[in-house]
Amino acid sequence: MSEKKELTRAAGVVGSATLLSRILGFIRDMVIASFFGAGLSADAFFVAFRIPNLLRRLFAEGSLTVAFIPVFTEYLAGRGRKDALELAGSVFHLLSLILTAVTLLGILFAPLIVRVMAPGFALSAEKYEITVLLTRIMFPYIFFIGLVALSMGILNALGHFAAPALAPVFLNLAMIFSIFTLSSVFEKPVVALAIGVLIGGALQLALQIPFLLRKGFHFWKKAPWRHPAIKRIGLLMMPAVLGSAVYQVNILVGTLLASLLAEGSISYLYYADRLVQFPLGIFAIAVGTAVLPSLSRQAAADDMDAMQDTFAYALRFVFFITIPAMIGLIVLRVPIIELLFKRGAFDAETTRLTADALLYYALGLWAFSGVRVVVSTFYALQDTKTPVKVACLSMLANIGLSLLLMGPMRHGGLALATSLSSMLNLILLVWFLKKRLGRIGAGSILKSAAISSAASVLMGCGIWLFVGMTGLEGETDFIRLILYVGLSVLGGVAIYGGLSFVFKSRELAAVAGMIGDRLRGAEKS
Repeated sequence: MSEKKELTRAAGVVGSATLLSRILGFIRDMVIASFFGAGLSADAFFVAFRIPNLLRRLFAEGSLTVAFIPVFTEYLAGRGRKDALELAGSVFHLLSLILTAVTLLGILFAPLIVRVMAPGFALSAEKYEITVLLTRIMFPYIFFIGLVALSMGILNALGHFAAPALAPVFLNLAMIFSIFTLSSVFEKPVVALAIGVLIGGALQLALQIPFLLRKGFHFWKKAPWRHPAIKRIGLLMMPAVLGSAVYQVNILVGTLLASLLAEGSISYLYYADRLVQFPLGIFAIAVGTAVLPSLSRQAAADDMDAMQDTFAYALRFVFFITIPAMIGLIVLRVPIIELLFKRGAFDAETTRLTADALLYYALGLWAFSGVRVVVSTFYALQDTKTPVKVACLSMLANIGLSLLLMGPMRHGGLALATSLSSMLNLILLVWFLKKRLGRIGAGSILKSAAISSAASVLMGCGIWLFVGMTGLEGETDFIRLILYVGLSVLGGVAIYGGLSFVFKSRELAAVAGMIGDRLRGAEKS
C-alpha cells in the first residue's frame, strides 16, 4: 500500500474513532452545562481539569509521542522488532516512575499551581478552595494518560491506530456516569465529575493493554533502565514540550487572563473551544497522528522526495476539510450552541457570549490544523529546535495580542489572540520547513486551499440562503433546532462536495477513493 493510501486509511480510522469520542464529549458537555452552567463550580472544574490536561498535551501526547515515534521507527527499520520493543519497555518503566513523582508533587503543590494558573480565583476563597480540591483529585489522571500516550506511540508506529483513538470514549462515559450516579453523594456535586475523570483515565490505559500484548509488547518484561536511545528521546522531547503544544499554551494564557475578567469567561472560552476541537480532532489531529509514522519511515529511509510529497498531500487534505468546517462554525455558531448547551443553567446570555468566543476561535481553525501537520514533519526529521523557536515567538505574540484585545473585546479578544498567534505560528513553520526541504509543494497547497476557500464561501452563502428559505432561523424548540442544524449541515456538505467536484478538487477524489475502498472491503467480507 502506498504511503498516501496508508495515510488516508490511518486518518480515516483515527477520525472515525475520534468522531465517536467527540459525540460523547458533546453529550458530556451538555450534561455538565445542564448541571453546572457557567458559574463558580464550572469555572473551578475547567481550571482544575486543564492542569493535568495541559501536562498531558505538553509532556505526553505533545512531546513524548512525537519524540518517541521517530526513534522507535528508526529502531524498527534498522535493528528489528525485538530491539525496538526493548526500547519501548525501557521508556515505559522510566516514564512510570517519572509520572508517579509528578503526580505526588502535583497533589502536594496544588494550591500554588492554582494560584499560578488562575490568579483571579484567589479573590474568592470558595472558588479557590474548590479548585484546589478538584486539582488534587484529578492530578493522578496525568499518570494514566501519560502511559496511554506512550502506548499510542508504540501502537501507531506498529500500524495500529484504533485503540488509542477510542480511549477518550471511556473518559467521557466515566464522567457522564459519575455525574448522574455520584453527584448526590457529595456536598459539592462537582466532586463527582472529578472522580469520573480519574476513573476514565484508568479505563483508557486498560484499553491499550490487550492491543500492546497482541503486538508483542509485554510491559512487565525486564528492560535496561539506561537504554542508549532514551537520551536521544529526551533530547528531542525537551524542546518539543513547547514546540508541539503552542495551541495548548495559548489556551492556558487565555485561561489565566480570563480569570481576571467577569465570572463565566473561562466557561465561555471552554465551551467554544470544545466546538472548535470537534473538527480539529476528527480531521486535523487524525491526519497529524497518521502522518507522523509515515513521515518517520520516509525520514529513516532518507527519502526526502517522498517526504515532500506526503507533507503536501497531508496539508492539502487538512485544509480541504477544515476550511469549510471553519465557515460552517461561523455561520451556524448560535444555533449549534443552542442545540448542544442551551438548557438548565445555560441561558440565552450565556449562549450569546459563548457564540462570540466561537466566532474568533473558528477564524483560526485552518491554522490550528495546519500546525499539526507541519510540526509532525519537523519531528519526523528529528528537528525539535525549529518548532520551539517558532513556538516562543507565537506565545509572545499571543500574550501581547491578548493584553491588547481583552480590554475592548473581553473574552472574545482572548479567543481572537489565540487564532492570530496560531496563524503566525503556521506561517513561520512553513517558511522554515521550506528552507529545510527546499521543495514542499507550495504551489499545489495554495491552489488546493484557494479552491477549498472559494467552495467554502459559496457554501456559507448557500447555507444562509437555505436557512432564510426554511424560516427556521431563531427557533428555540429542540426538535426544530435539530432540523435547522441538521438540514444546514447536510446542505452545506452537498454544496461543498458539488462545488469541489466542479472545481476538480484532488482531495475530493482521494476521499471518494477511500470510501470506495471501504465499501469494496465490506462487500468482500
